[in-house]
Amino acid sequence: MVVAFMMINYADKSVLGLAAVPLMDELGIDKSTYGLVSGAFYALFSVTGLVVGLLSARWSTRTLLLVMAALWAVAQLPALMASVPALIAGRLLLGAAEGPAASMSMHALYGWFPPGRRGMPSALQIGGAALGTAVSAPLLTWLIVDFGWRSAFIALSITSAAWCVVWYAVGKDGPYGGAAPAAPALRPPDGSRPAAPLAPLSRMLRNGTVVGGILSAFGSHWALALSSAWLPVYLQTHLGMAAGRASVTISAVSALSLVLLLTVPALVDRRKRRGRAGRATDGLAQGLAVLVSGGALALLPFTEPRPLQLVLVALAFGCHAVALPLHYVTTAAVVPAARRGAVFGVVAATGTLPGMFVPYLTGRMVDGAASEAAGYTMAFLLSAAVMAVCGAVAMAAIRPERDARALGGEG
Repeated sequence: MVVAFMMINYADKSVLGLAAVPLMDELGIDKSTYGLVSGAFYALFSVTGLVVGLLSARWSTRTLLLVMAALWAVAQLPALMASVPALIAGRLLLGAAEGPAASMSMHALYGWFPPGRRGMPSALQIGGAALGTAVSAPLLTWLIVDFGWRSAFIALSITSAAWCVVWYAVGKDGPYGGAAPAAPALRPPDGSRPAAPLAPLSRMLRNGTVVGGILSAFGSHWALALSSAWLPVYLQTHLGMAAGRASVTISAVSALSLVLLLTVPALVDRRKRRGRAGRATDGLAQGLAVLVSGGALALLPFTEPRPLQLVLVALAFGCHAVALPLHYVTTAAVVPAARRGAVFGVVAATGTLPGMFVPYLTGRMVDGAASEAAGYTMAFLLSAAVMAVCGAVAMAAIRPERDARALGGEG
């Protein structure tokens, strides 16, 4: 159910990009306005991710996921009015409801798995996002081409509502949910020493592993925001692909992400079970994934042969996904379970900030440049530079074993 939750989550994100070309043509809007509409999704995304994360210890994750998915169903409906204000309103609501989705569904998932066995479940959760894009891209494109772009929004609304019905019947909270510990002053009934008080939240957020995880997520979400809003448009208007072929290309990129998500975190888990955990299994993997994507993005504007362009598109928008589950794994390793939801909320809120401005910034660059090609070149090079810095710092800063001892984490 969590995988299906994430599949719907990312289908919701991608539908506007898939419908962008006919939508812009029908409404007569330029790329800057489209970027503004796309970026509206993230206006409240980080805020709600932070707020819900901080309050997650008081609420059941089962209830939180149910409310989020119900709001997704409602948020797709304003698009039927086919106006810029309605589209912005729908994306605002959808972003607010999806802001806590990744962190809270990961928090719910970790409630069912002990430390040391979370890499693969994390990959499956994030893999649901890649699978959702891979499956939904051709299906939604088919609806858009044959039945009009509004039909795709209706289909997603119905899908979210159906998920809510099933989740209400079968969803549960797991045994590793991290309930708040007893007050430090109270001695446990068995006479053992009481648990040490938790470190302040501010100290946890300044920790090198947490900061490195935030930066790897920031770089990954920069690429994700760019691809969600602009990859379908780039493929169709700049590379000259038909809508159907563009959707197949997007599915292929998502398939690469899925393969990496199902292999790299599994290898990390295997090394940990063999007692070989450390910098190479944690920080290097997620930092390098962001670096590789940034490097491919920097080369893309200067590459001519179509096969090589497609390879670079796949690397630029597929490899970075590895950082998404691993930054949760490393963060969970260094913070106590009782603070996991709150820290996840802050990590998600800060890591997803690129979505607030990358779509609009890219649109402004493309509209304001001497040519569309020059605009995409500037946008891609800026993105590559940011991702390079984020990936490099993540590799240097992430040290879960050291930081878990300092913060009383699960290790």
